[in-house]
Amino acid sequence: MNLLIVSQYFWPENFKINDLAQSLVEKGHAVTVLTGKPNYPQGKFYKGYRFFSPTKEEYKGVKIRRVPLIPRGEATNFRLALNYLSFVFTSCFYMLFHHKKHDAILVFATSPITVAFPAILHRKFHKTKTLLWVLDLWPESVSAAGNIRSTKVHSLLTKMVKFIYNHVDRILISSRSFRSSIEEKDIPSEKIHYIPNWAEDTYENPQIDKNKYKSLMPDGFNVMFTGNIGEAQDCESLLEAAKQLEEMKSNVHLIMVGDGRKKAWFEEEVKKNNLNNVFFLGRFAAEEMPNLITHADALLVSLKDEFIFALTVPARIQTSMVSAKPVATMLNGEGSDIVFEAKAGLTCKAGDAHSFARNLHSLSQCTKEELQQMGMSGKQYYDTHFKRSKVISEIEKILLD
Repeated sequence: MNLLIVSQYFWPENFKINDLAQSLVEKGHAVTVLTGKPNYPQGKFYKGYRFFSPTKEEYKGVKIRRVPLIPRGEATNFRLALNYLSFVFTSCFYMLFHHKKHDAILVFATSPITVAFPAILHRKFHKTKTLLWVLDLWPESVSAAGNIRSTKVHSLLTKMVKFIYNHVDRILISSRSFRSSIEEKDIPSEKIHYIPNWAEDTYENPQIDKNKYKSLMPDGFNVMFTGNIGEAQDCESLLEAAKQLEEMKSNVHLIMVGDGRKKAWFEEEVKKNNLNNVFFLGRFAAEEMPNLITHADALLVSLKDEFIFALTVPARIQTSMVSAKPVATMLNGEGSDIVFEAKAGLTCKAGDAHSFARNLHSLSQCTKEELQQMGMSGKQYYDTHFKRSKVISEIEKILLD
């Protein structure tokens, strides 16, 4: 199979599409990725890249074609709009002169869903089977972020999304809860396929150095967060939970690993409140995450109390479960339901900082055997429902169908 992947983000940026592209190459397929110049999440081009830098690269057998875009900068609404629209514009321009045929196109549809337009343009010219992998539900996610309140704008976005759905051949969803929203837009059920997140091979088959990073961990019960520290992660509730844990004189510490738009605010609030139980370790390469997670007593996943986030299953659910660590969630909907069903940890509703703090303290009082049992229950559930080889084989099957 000769596959074209359209994704605004790709290596050296850290996204799941990197793992999928590499895996399909290993399975004997020819894979080309149309992407932008890397600038996420720092907001400026990575070292060695410029607006007019060379456009052709290769990564582990994957051919990369990069188009110029405007970097996200400080990630203000204006700069993000320029970033997204510039990628769509230059990608569509590329497609107008890109006459190579492909057996299929896969669109990696993180926000915004407008990333699908270059693929739709190629499909129109070449009748290429096109799959849309929906990881962020539109227009609901835009409303949740508070970027639109106007009913007229919401209506226009809904029409755009319906157009995109109607001009692709298959729609892959990372959460079963996405199905109803898509079907409400007059999309037939048989066009929609559930493809859950999985954990990369780095997590499934980790090469762990147990001494590495041990010195970074404080004494006590360490609950680790990994990933983007942004608006969606509800840092306000995490801060409130940290305050309550200190008032309880609990030995629980929040270990924040990652970066994002909300990190500076969170750090400042921790200082203002003289909290001694929140630690920021910064960003690490993806391959280093198992070495950090091995020192965690539990892992946490949180999202704001918004309708769209109740439909979302954060990828951290799978990476936490495969790591055989207890999981503490503060989110609504399918993500917490999975942890509860798997008996992999303790859950509470989004925004409920009081219950979350109590849950973390309860975990800290568990015996080592009880914690191990939660972790192994999550790992067994992961192996049954989310194993990497199974999920990627299902995507391959849909691409070849």
